[in-house]
Amino acid sequence: MKITSDFARGRVKAACRDSVGTLVLDHPERKNAVTLAMWRAIPEALHWLVADAHARVVVLSGAGERDFSAGADISEFPTVRKDAETARIYEAANSAAFAAVRDCRVPVVAAIRGICYGGGFGLAAACDLRLADDTAVFAVPAARLGLAYPADAVGDFLLSLGAQQARKALFTGAAMTAGTLAANGFLLEVTPPGALDGAAFELAGMIAQNAPLSVQAAKLALRATETADPVLMSDAAVLGASTFESEDYAEGRAAFVERRKPIFTGR
Repeated sequence: MKITSDFARGRVKAACRDSVGTLVLDHPERKNAVTLAMWRAIPEALHWLVADAHARVVVLSGAGERDFSAGADISEFPTVRKDAETARIYEAANSAAFAAVRDCRVPVVAAIRGICYGGGFGLAAACDLRLADDTAVFAVPAARLGLAYPADAVGDFLLSLGAQQARKALFTGAAMTAGTLAANGFLLEVTPPGALDGAAFELAGMIAQNAPLSVQAAKLALRATETADPVLMSDAAVLGASTFESEDYAEGRAAFVERRKPIFTGR
């Protein structure tokens, strides 16, 4: 059964089927550029997917068959980012969206085709796993616009691209191909056009079949290790330990002994 919900007047679409959530940036007439309303809707949509729709994994993509996202919708800037005060408000919405992806309790998989620029690139960098087809092209054009990215988004670029590639991307604004970013580990896989969705949902389905608490504990432990945050490390230890008392651990052991596929409930 598929359940759906729309946010930002339909510009952000969320759905869940068989524990696999989808989050779609739906603004194809502007290459899925993200409006302020869309930035604000992303945390709400992710919360709905995990808390209400019970997604165990989320696939993030752009609507249509051409582009992931051109980044922030610059046509709004004369109104919503016209001076220092409005820029701070806008940047807070940016940061909240990146954090919602980065800190989502379940893994978020980016499926990227076509243009993946600016804030769209930032959303992809905040994801846990990234796949692209070979039409994908990436750039961080802030230096060409006289802007700076939120520091937390820069941190995502550093972790996902590596230090040298992140510096080059931020300092030059130069475009990068999917092949280049697969070679440095930013992308897990590059597919031919037409094969991206199948690869992304196959991966998401594999994740969704596993024990949810185990996957969540792994994500939290990875994040804690990346950031060397002692609070996150403590939280990850508590969550990891809780799996040993879970019904899913008992189910996993029983299924192994009985040589059958386990049915995990997240309890």
